[in-house]
Parts: sequence; C-alpha cells; structure tokens
Amino acid sequence: MQVIDSHTGGEPTRTILSGGPDLGAGPLALRAQRLARDHRALWRAILLEPRGQVAMVGALLVPPVDPTCVTGVIFFDVAAVLGMCGHGTIGVAVTLFHAGRIGVGQHRFETPAGVVTVDLLDAHTVTVTNIESRRTQADVTVDVPGIGRVTGDVAYGGNWFFLVDPSPLPVAPDNITALTRATIAMRMALADACVAGNDGSAIDHVILYGPADAAGFHSRNFVLCPDDAYDRSPCGTGSSARLATLAARGLLAPGKEIVQESVIGSTYRLSYAPGAAGGVIPRITGQAHVMAESRLIFDPADPFREGIAP
Repeated sequence: MQVIDSHTGGEPTRTILSGGPDLGAGPLALRAQRLARDHRALWRAILLEPRGQVAMVGALLVPPVDPTCVTGVIFFDVAAVLGMCGHGTIGVAVTLFHAGRIGVGQHRFETPAGVVTVDLLDAHTVTVTNIESRRTQADVTVDVPGIGRVTGDVAYGGNWFFLVDPSPLPVAPDNITALTRATIAMRMALADACVAGNDGSAIDHVILYGPADAAGFHSRNFVLCPDDAYDRSPCGTGSSARLATLAARGLLAPGKEIVQESVIGSTYRLSYAPGAAGGVIPRITGQAHVMAESRLIFDPADPFREGIAP
C-alpha cells in the first residue's frame, strides 16, 4: 500500500495513493459505508500502532463520481469512517501537489459529505471552502459526572459537534489529559441524554474554547475526536461548526476573518459566506507539510499485522 504522510498544524494525515480496498462504484457516501462495514480491520491497521499513531487520520483516494473533481477521498480514524475532515483535506491537497498530481490553483474534491473546493496557494498553504455548515441546537445542557452541568451548542460542519464556550477547564497544553477525560465524559453524557444530530447521528466530536494565547487570535480550542485522541490542529470541520454557531449568535459578520488557535498553538484563518439553506459556507486556511513517503506491508506472519488495539 503506497502512502504519503503529512501533518496539518501538527495533526497527521496518511494519504493512501494505491493499494487500498476495492469499494466498487456509486456515491462516496455509499462507498464510505462499505469501507466502514467490510474493511474495519484494514483501515484500523493502517492507523494503529505500530504503523501509525493515535492522532493519525487516513485519507483513501477513490475515483470521484462528479467529473469536475480531481479525486474522491474518504477519511477515517481508528474509531470511525468520517463524513469530512478539514485538516485532512488540507493534507491531501499538499500531498497531491508533492506527488505532482495537481498544481497551484483551485481544485474540487468529492467527499461523503459533499464536494469541497481547495485553493492551493503554494506548496504548503491551502484554503478549503467546505460544505454548508449549520447550528442545529443552541444552549443544550447536560449533567456531566465529575464536572456538573455543561451547556453548549450542537452544530454540523461535515461531522457532528458539541461546542462549549467557555470551557469549564483551562484550555492549555499542560492540561490535555484532564481535557481529554472531561470531553469523553461530555460525549457520554450527550449520548445518555439522547442528544444527537438532526439525522440521529451520534455527536462524536466535542470542542472546548478558552482565551487565545496570542493577541489578535479569536480563541484557543481543544477538540476531542471519535477515537478519543485530541486534534492537534484547530480542526477544520470543527472550525466550520464554530463559524455556524458564531454566525447564528450574531457574533461574526460574513467575510470577516478570525484566527483560531489549537491547544498546541497551531492556527487556521477562518471566515464564511451565507449559505443557501440558512447555514454558512466556511473558508478555512491552513498549512500542511509532507513528512514521509512509504509502502505499508501487511505480513501474514506479523502478530501485530492488524495493529495494537487501544
């Protein structure tokens, strides 16, 4: 399996160029379901130790249905096949440029959540125009064991999020263990209270917001992903959900740019335009860097061929 590894603001993406499973034809959402249902051991093995690492997201390149798209891409982490991934989209764009498959300029990628546009500004910098994002529930309060009552918004940015501002804990790099435990507890409380996305989907991402570390930045976030790892980047789909909530509350005007900081200090530049269905069309600018080109080997004699399950 031929792969190229990159990171976007510290968050790794493993792009699968060839050797991935045959998912057949049809819409990407259907092929993503096939990946989740029929190839779970394989996509987990790609990311789990010893081949991968806890924060890594996979990006499987597949033929697009839409002929205007340069590729289709299905994202996944060790816990779930994802609808979209913002940092991964930036990573894929930089990877395809590195591989000589695209040049500087505008391109379209097809994802299970819909078609997204990428503007490759240079070898490292990408602006993603995401699918329309929306806040669906405001001021949802849940009782979280060990923390108390926590209130946040439910929003969709390609994945489902629970966004809490302000965070009940300090959003700081020396507090990551406590933040991880707290957000896992919040996600469990949401499930226990039957709080879900509009389509009944589980809310599998939780974001906490605190003051930014640098002057001129909007805020600093901590993002819990479905695999219980935290996002080293500010999270692209989470930033899309954030823009939807800020717009819904009248706290950010269309076209105005803000800088979102992650818990480790990496940043995205964010803005939005009004969406046709009442949501927002997010624009996310970040940087990715290629780290490695390699060939993954799945030796039948390897006792950890399918990875080390957490």
